[in-house]
Amino acid sequence: MLETPAPSHTQSVVPALADIEAARAVVSKVAQSTPMETSRYLAEVLGSEVLLKLENLQRTGSYKIRGAYYRMSRLSPEERARGVVAASAGNHAQGVAFAARELGIKATIFMPLGVALPKLQATRDYGADVLLRGHTVEEPLAAAAEFAKTTGAVLIPPFDHPDVIVGQGTLGLEIFEQAPDARTVIVPIGGGGLISGVASALKHRAAAEGRSIRIIGVQAANAAAYPPSLAMGEPTLIRTSATIADGISVAKPGALNFEIIRELVDEIVTVTEADIARAILVLLERAKLVVEPAGAVGVAAILSGQVGEDPGTTVVILSGGNIDPLLMQRVISNGLAASDRYLKLKIMLPDRPGQLARTAEIVAEANANVIEVLHTRHGRGLQLSEVELELSVETRGPEHRAEVVAKLRDAGYDARLVQD
Repeated sequence: MLETPAPSHTQSVVPALADIEAARAVVSKVAQSTPMETSRYLAEVLGSEVLLKLENLQRTGSYKIRGAYYRMSRLSPEERARGVVAASAGNHAQGVAFAARELGIKATIFMPLGVALPKLQATRDYGADVLLRGHTVEEPLAAAAEFAKTTGAVLIPPFDHPDVIVGQGTLGLEIFEQAPDARTVIVPIGGGGLISGVASALKHRAAAEGRSIRIIGVQAANAAAYPPSLAMGEPTLIRTSATIADGISVAKPGALNFEIIRELVDEIVTVTEADIARAILVLLERAKLVVEPAGAVGVAAILSGQVGEDPGTTVVILSGGNIDPLLMQRVISNGLAASDRYLKLKIMLPDRPGQLARTAEIVAEANANVIEVLHTRHGRGLQLSEVELELSVETRGPEHRAEVVAKLRDAGYDARLVQD
């Protein structure tokens, strides 16, 4: 957990409450006021009331439409005639494409070659011209900047622009009205556009009532640029690692976003890939909500015990729901493993009849369910008289998992855990 340094004494770049309130009238033309639901399960984990702000149910599947539409609504007629360009692996692309369609503006979107097919198709369905470039987000960003330079199209940034920040701030106004007693708000962070706007709106409204609201930002540990940046006192480029939370995988904070976060956000925490997978599974099972990895990091922070004691009524923003079904399948498996409800074992067996049946019988006696079996005589290091058995077993939790392993070992089998 990282507490942000005290704000500098330079002139604040925090947007005015009046600007955010004015933006709301514009944004409400396309963005719905999303519902907020109570989570009894998370409340038991946290020890305080937990409310989920369901931006995963927003049009285009995420909050991004707010900032994109507001930024584009402020373009001059001459700028609109030149068209807009953006780069994104998903949510920003869909937000820009949708906003462009609603405003009658031609949109060109650069996306990486490996972008998930549902996100690619949705962006095209909203009417944008989609061009695929490179294998990382940085390459489409460079291509979009060059396109803007050569064609005159207006580049719509995903987070580092005053209009984008103000547009995202409209979500903060909704939170304050739907949960007037909220004491803590947990927000995902990538480049910082969402938390910059939300924190601005909430801190302004709370100050007007003479009270405080604690803002916690959450980053994926594999792409956490804000902790080192805050420590250095300036936006700092980091080397990111692969993360399932690709929607918040940003290597360097936005300049404006950094200043606002340094001034307004109380804490930054990070969550692991296993934490995120478990959060997605909890939301699916307990709340019946489909949430993408980037949108679930706030729940991951609660489950991993990083919110602290006595947070009071806590609002968690579920920032998006655009998840590739193939990724969902993998995430569920990882979430089950992280919750000790999925067990993969390797067992060396003597190569004689009945051994496979005997191990299955032991697992059944422990009331566990075998969901996959791999049986081979060709594994590296196997003796001629041995076979290797790999079992994937569904269990009920840590104690049951340990019981299954113990029963196999008590029967004389060398059962070894396999880490995916």
